[in-house]
Amino acid sequence: MEIAELSRTIVEQFWATSYLEWAGVVFGLLSVWFSSRENILVFPTGIISVLIYVYICYHWKLYADMGVNFYFFLMSIWGWYNWSSKGSIPDLKISQNNVRQQLLSIGMFVSFFVFLSLLLDRVTDSDVPYWDSFTTSCFLVAMYLMAKKKIENWIAWIIGDIVATPLYLYKGLVLTSFQYLVFTLIAIYGYVEWRRLLKTQRDSTNVST
Repeated sequence: MEIAELSRTIVEQFWATSYLEWAGVVFGLLSVWFSSRENILVFPTGIISVLIYVYICYHWKLYADMGVNFYFFLMSIWGWYNWSSKGSIPDLKISQNNVRQQLLSIGMFVSFFVFLSLLLDRVTDSDVPYWDSFTTSCFLVAMYLMAKKKIENWIAWIIGDIVATPLYLYKGLVLTSFQYLVFTLIAIYGYVEWRRLLKTQRDSTNVST
């Protein structure tokens, strides 16, 4: 396919984007932006977006992504509680994985990827089982780490977003593909910002001691 033809196809798909997908994209972008600012509004905006994408992913046979969006919904409720003053960890601070936590995160990713790949390849009619499983596994780990305010959540988001951008373009969801491209940029900003906040926290702790 020539570049001109590809560009024309992308523009046509962009203008054919449904209002529902627009709503999912807007609330998704708001959620990621609030997360980068360590703002608790990340959760209510995220809940709206993921519920919309549960439906969209089912319609486009992205079953692993559909499941991960439902998981996002549950984790958003847990994260919202954790980040609030009523949470089980009052005044939860940004922190970094220790070696055990890092190995746990990697183990979670590998386990999710193997399980989802086998499930999608053998049980569903997905035409992108490994691609879908990879992004989903990244996002499962990222959401878990974000709820615990671990800075490594941004690394998982960045990797998943980079791969999801061409995946959604391939599926014809141009606006969603663009959303993941923007997600990648915001996630990079979020990682830099959280590193700055983590350094500030550590400097404050050193001064107080």
